[in-house]
Amino acid sequence: MAAEASPHDLIAKHRPTLDQALEAIRTRAYWSPHPEHPKAYGEHGSLSMSDGKSAFDALVGTRFDLDQPGTDDWVGGEVSPYGIELGVTYPHPDIDALLPAMRAGMRAWREAGAETRAAVCLEILARISARTHEFAHAVMHTSGQAFMMAFQAGGPHAQDRGLEAVAYAYVEQVRTPDAAEWTKPQGKRDPLVLGKRFTPVGRGIALVVGCNTFPTWNGYPGLFASLATGNAVLVKPHPRAVLPLALTVQVAREVLAEAGFDPNLVALAAEAPGEGLAKTLALRPEIKIIDYTGSTAFGDWLETHARQAQVYTEKAGVNTVVIDSTDRYQGMLSNLAFSLSLYSGQMCTTPQNLLVPRDGITTDEGPKSYDEVVADIAAAVGGLLGDDTRANALLGALVNPDVKARLEGASGLGEVALASREITNPEFPGAVVRTPAIVKLDGARKFWDGAESEAAYLAECFGPVSFAVAVDSTADALDLLRRTVRDKGAMTVGAYTTSDEVAEAVEEVCLDECAQLSLNLTGGVYVNQTAAFSDFHGSGGNPAANAALCDGAFVSNRFRVVEVRTEA
Repeated sequence: MAAEASPHDLIAKHRPTLDQALEAIRTRAYWSPHPEHPKAYGEHGSLSMSDGKSAFDALVGTRFDLDQPGTDDWVGGEVSPYGIELGVTYPHPDIDALLPAMRAGMRAWREAGAETRAAVCLEILARISARTHEFAHAVMHTSGQAFMMAFQAGGPHAQDRGLEAVAYAYVEQVRTPDAAEWTKPQGKRDPLVLGKRFTPVGRGIALVVGCNTFPTWNGYPGLFASLATGNAVLVKPHPRAVLPLALTVQVAREVLAEAGFDPNLVALAAEAPGEGLAKTLALRPEIKIIDYTGSTAFGDWLETHARQAQVYTEKAGVNTVVIDSTDRYQGMLSNLAFSLSLYSGQMCTTPQNLLVPRDGITTDEGPKSYDEVVADIAAAVGGLLGDDTRANALLGALVNPDVKARLEGASGLGEVALASREITNPEFPGAVVRTPAIVKLDGARKFWDGAESEAAYLAECFGPVSFAVAVDSTADALDLLRRTVRDKGAMTVGAYTTSDEVAEAVEEVCLDECAQLSLNLTGGVYVNQTAAFSDFHGSGGNPAANAALCDGAFVSNRFRVVEVRTEA
């Protein structure tokens, strides 16, 4: 097949973007080539808002044919959290046929070199970006995110994370030169002279196990990190969120073919209901890299049993906010209310435990008791979500029945400071929309020093449930924070204090236990949001995740450098 987008042309087209990405990860300054506003799309070949909706609607009820080898059946069954049956069917793989076909293209992909691989990846991302409106609807109707969040998190923010992974992959691969001449003096004898060539070699086939809540945002880093480092990539979506990743695979295969590479370097593995395909694939000897986002139980299983693979996991954690004092009380309340409400708390970075001294805190509005702080946070959430139209735009829909069950069971865990309420979405009557609940719990040391069974707040309660935990002092809050991060993990930690000593102590806990910290956020940046090229998502240093998105460690072990030496 003649290349329609030659590697040379792609390098010329995308090298400036790659260079900007390399500069961004070096300086950690704000940068993004992907606009966040929906109106920015619809020009230069991009789908407009109406075009994107029409493209999504045209997919409903269709067979999604990727023309990949080893298809033995067609599977589907996605139902939107907004109550719509998508009715899309996808190719089910005959693994014994698909995996050899994927390996077949790896030699040419390896020989292409790091710069060409990066350029091809950037072309894939560019074409995905041009279809952002279509992807937004696909993400919305598989994850339950509200449209604007699906547009931003599932579109430009996910694309940024993919580009970030490509930039890190490129840096790590070109750290070693392609060739070198080695000369060792031998005194009066002739020197020893060797010619040396160094080639980055991918490990093999990488498996991306997608998640239900953020299929593209969590899927793109591993996908593009592996592809850019010379590996083939098999994408196994969550069975309730196939469409966004199927579209991604479709675009990737088109670009690879047009650039003269084997499209089977990227393939989809959709599963039949209850099949458990991820477990089967994870143990195949051909699978050398695994990226997974989801439950701790399966993440631990992968780390224990998929011994032939380099495994990158993001699992469950218990995110904590220490509230010691503040000089912007209203700003703190507003910031926390938004953080607890966004996407119905269905983010791996949403705060769960709010640790408040039982004797209260000092604020710019005077002393506030524990009860007052909790009541004011509850009132801030209630005020933020008091208008149903605004509430629907922030909350989205509950992604699955398990989240609803946890929310409904929260009232039995302690005193309810803020009861969840049901909201109707007039556009999607079948959507399950609920406001967050806040439960007051006693954080007395007896509940977490091993003397008694652990309290509810020492386990992740994924969804719109948070615990206002009364502690004896800020020092006890820091002890509990340390214990929580060390034993349960945390993707994020927040703290509010006007004391330099307390701020230093919180920072020391987070440095010791390897957790990302946000101090005194009272404006438009929230503890559960991270920016590509600047913020690290997770640290890889506590039980919540064994990798960070994105750093050098996330990409460097996806390839090895193979050396060939010859005498000159």
